Amino acid sequence: MAVTTPRVCVIIAARNAARTIPVAIASALREPEVAEVVVVDDASTDDTQNVARAADDGSGRLKVMRLDVNHGPSFARNAAIKASVSPFISILDADDFFLEGRFRPLFASPDWDFAADNIMLIRDDAATDPTKVAAPSFAPEPQFLDFERFIEGNISRRRVLRGELGFLKPVISRAFLERHGLSYDENLRLGEDYELYARAVARGARFKIIKSCGYGAIVRADSLSGRHRTQDLKRLADADLALLALGNLPEGSKAALRRHERHVRDKYRLRNFLDVKAERGLASAAAYALASQSNLIPIVRGVAADKLDALLRRAGIAAKQQVPPMRFLMPATNAATE
Repeated sequence: MAVTTPRVCVIIAARNAARTIPVAIASALREPEVAEVVVVDDASTDDTQNVARAADDGSGRLKVMRLDVNHGPSFARNAAIKASVSPFISILDADDFFLEGRFRPLFASPDWDFAADNIMLIRDDAATDPTKVAAPSFAPEPQFLDFERFIEGNISRRRVLRGELGFLKPVISRAFLERHGLSYDENLRLGEDYELYARAVARGARFKIIKSCGYGAIVRADSLSGRHRTQDLKRLADADLALLALGNLPEGSKAALRRHERHVRDKYRLRNFLDVKAERGLASAAAYALASQSNLIPIVRGVAADKLDALLRRAGIAAKQQVPPMRFLMPATNAATE
């Protein structure tokens, strides 16, 4: 399915992104397959709206919307989907960018409802001019994600650089979303991509991934772990329970979902323990931990692991995890050596 006419709507939900959004918009407008770029300013307190409008290339493809109240990325993306018409939707974060030619490999064949490529993760202090960034020529190695593999691919491991499949930014068939009544869960401000993808795959979406890289993500110190609230973890765990209630999942998929729910719920319990300790003192935190075995076990494990890591670093036995200047979400093979 060679793309010769524009057909993609790029959606950018933005809050206080005046510094980065010109690059994001320019990278989208550069692509010939892009028919629309819809920016939703989610009640920014900086000049995001005007800076976004100034990034217009005069082609008539850019639309900038402004929300007066901050609702979060799910609400903003749903608003942009409703305000657009193109048959394919592509999400772009306001501090990220597309690599030139991003969409050609994704539209090389028509056998998908969601199609995602590799992501180049660039540490913010190592970022150079994004317009000059080029990805290695990776072999596509196309494959399809089933539900169980997708869920398992979103369980992070301690001391391992994060690479959850929920970070993927696929091109999405609007027809599939409309056919199944799918949209972003507006109760979520963490894991909203994961939840949408999981529900789509549960309803039979053909989720194709290729190892070719067309998306550049700037990794900031607070971009993956510091922006969400403790209650966001609880809502994400609750979303897993809602997925379990779908009723059409095989046992293997249900078991994977339960593992993911427990993984997220345990993170919530540890974070909540630390919040209670900071706000009301050690006695209240201990009471929370001892209220149930479900609370106690992940809290003890989490605190012990944190203390052990700190001890090993002080003793020089283990170093603080280093994030490389650049890496890729999915391991890939150079096309020249295949």
